[in-house]
Amino acid sequence: MGSNGIKDRVAIIGMGCTKFGEHWDKSADDLLVDAAYDALGSAGIEPNDVDAYWLGTLGQLSGLTLSVPLKIPYKPVTHVENYCATGSESLRQACYAVASGAYDVAMAIGVEKLKDSGYSGLVGAEPPNDGTNSSMTAPASFSLLAPAYFKKYGLDPKKGKEVLARIAWKNHKNGARNPKAQFQAEVPMEAILASPKVAEPLGIMDCSGVSDGSAAAIVVRAEDAKKYCKDPIYIKALSFVAGPGAGHMDTDYDFTTFREVVASAADAYRQAGITDARKQLSLAEVHDCFTPTELVLYEDLGFSARGTAWKDVLDGFFDLEGGLPVNPDGGLKSFGHPIGASGLRMMYECWLQLRGEAGPRQIKNPTLGLTHNLGGFPGKCVSFVSVVGREGA
Repeated sequence: MGSNGIKDRVAIIGMGCTKFGEHWDKSADDLLVDAAYDALGSAGIEPNDVDAYWLGTLGQLSGLTLSVPLKIPYKPVTHVENYCATGSESLRQACYAVASGAYDVAMAIGVEKLKDSGYSGLVGAEPPNDGTNSSMTAPASFSLLAPAYFKKYGLDPKKGKEVLARIAWKNHKNGARNPKAQFQAEVPMEAILASPKVAEPLGIMDCSGVSDGSAAAIVVRAEDAKKYCKDPIYIKALSFVAGPGAGHMDTDYDFTTFREVVASAADAYRQAGITDARKQLSLAEVHDCFTPTELVLYEDLGFSARGTAWKDVLDGFFDLEGGLPVNPDGGLKSFGHPIGASGLRMMYECWLQLRGEAGPRQIKNPTLGLTHNLGGFPGKCVSFVSVVGREGA
């Protein structure tokens, strides 16, 4: 048994994404309709042309959350959740359904309305457990990555804080070029370094934005893609893993890696035939919920050798003009993080970049893009990695 993948068997023919931010004047229904019709318009089809829908959002009970506002009665709508990787999960399931031949056209769509709900992270409470779960907040849990990384690789904490600040600086610089980002202004390094503390050493500027938003993708079998779209993008790999959740009890776990990310990346690279991610990828969208998360992900995803990512950050390797641009749309940090939509928002940036439609942040001649989404906490999470390309088989 193994993970065989569906390389070049499914293509994305349309995508849509709302602006992320504080949509006081719009409901979740409004956002779903906006993203869905944006995607339908780019594919040149109508809602009834879609055979099945996968909806990613937290805290809902059924597919009625989509069928009612979109007015698609008697269509199959599957509601999915997988922590902060919920949007990616909706895409994975839609792609496999099309690859199987069960449906010809499928939509993956994600939404969250957080700004007027009072939630600032995962919606809802943890179910009863065996008492070994951490009681720390998300910022506190992810803050553990920073001192662990600094100590392991001999990085002075002051210098380490500069590295984290530069990650935030990069993402805000990219977001300033993105009209759909929640935060569209560059932020000086000194302001980032001086931001109020949330969980030492993390300040407010080390944390991703809380947002409302929606994003959607329409997928078909690869051989049908050109019937709808002259420049689709092709699925090369989809990998999703759930970890054992033992990090807080495992004395060997040192908070300088996400083992789930390492496993899902290795699987995705096998599916896509990637042997050197640092050289073969043109861009990457990664789950920068907090700045030390992005730092650790560089190494878990194979973009940097262990213990060297901080040097690549300072050298500008992950900048828009660098060797491997990461989060060219601003990432969770600047674009925002409406949980059910984030994974699809990442794919939306690959869609734009690979089609040459990213405007002032356009990367020169991109061929392969990666998206990475995780949900949970260090030592207890799920991880998704996709690879998509401009050319099919």
